[in-house]
Amino acid sequence: MSWSLLLEAPIGLGPVVVFLIVLQRLDSFRLVSLYTIGVTIGAGGALAGVSYLLNGIVIDALHLDITTYIRYVSPVIEETLKASVLIYLFSRNHVGFMVDAAIAGFAVGAGFALIENVYFLQAFPHANIGVWVIRGFGTALMHGGATAIFGVLAQSMTERHSRFHWFWYLPGLAAAIVLHSAFNHFSDAPVTAMLATMIVVPVALFLVFAKSEHAIHKWLLTDYETHEQLLADMRSGEYAHSEAGRFVYDLAQKFEKTQVADMFAYIQLHTELVLRAEQMLLAREKGERPKATAEDKAHFAELHALEHRIGRTALLTLWPHLHFSRQELAELYELEHQR
Repeated sequence: MSWSLLLEAPIGLGPVVVFLIVLQRLDSFRLVSLYTIGVTIGAGGALAGVSYLLNGIVIDALHLDITTYIRYVSPVIEETLKASVLIYLFSRNHVGFMVDAAIAGFAVGAGFALIENVYFLQAFPHANIGVWVIRGFGTALMHGGATAIFGVLAQSMTERHSRFHWFWYLPGLAAAIVLHSAFNHFSDAPVTAMLATMIVVPVALFLVFAKSEHAIHKWLLTDYETHEQLLADMRSGEYAHSEAGRFVYDLAQKFEKTQVADMFAYIQLHTELVLRAEQMLLAREKGERPKATAEDKAHFAELHALEHRIGRTALLTLWPHLHFSRQELAELYELEHQR
């Protein structure tokens, strides 16, 4: 390994990692665990390899010159691949707020950029240091920023819905493709592209954080109070006589009668776990470092046992009427998967 490579590698690889760390630290709620960040970085890196193979096949098939291809075709392929990771996270309710959508999106883009730059470091060992400055502070930040912007726009389109629909992801994907394509249009003026990226991406994401953290705090307080009241009604028995409680009882009668108690127990335990997750988020906002406990683990085991006893068909019928939001489901995912 040459001494120049020891200097070039941190320049090519470091900026995107540092910026990702800054984003994670700016999130006072710690919505995205280090485990999730690691997984999304790995997924982005794997997709960089897929992109390399796919771009090679498509460019040979289309017979386009390289300039036209990198301006109009490769952005579509690469941004669609990166967006697929976030779409999976959305579909599994692993992302619930703009802040965690931005962090997860940037992590995917960072993983993609890291593997891409490692390849370029190996393929072009004699490139001058200016190339690695451009790739580290320009191309890598662009990859992370484009996918983060996709995540933010996708979250804003889907946060009111718990069911998947591909249409909601198109505006964010279009924005990511346009940003990527615009960057590639400045291949003859890479310093200009780099400087624009260094301004646009941080400013856009910091504005998202500033706006979203206040909204999250307000939502958490309101949601917490709602769930506290719901839990109190369940413990006092009032919930069973409410409109929602009567609906659950009538629904359970269509299945096994033994499922009535399980359904009410499921709703109560789910509510308790959401409250626990929101307590931890509010504590983190204050600078505390709460940890998931063995009791939390036992409660999740009990929740899954109830799901098994109730049965998939009954749960699918029940779920649309419980009005559990994607934010609440994302909170539960992070609580259950804390490391």
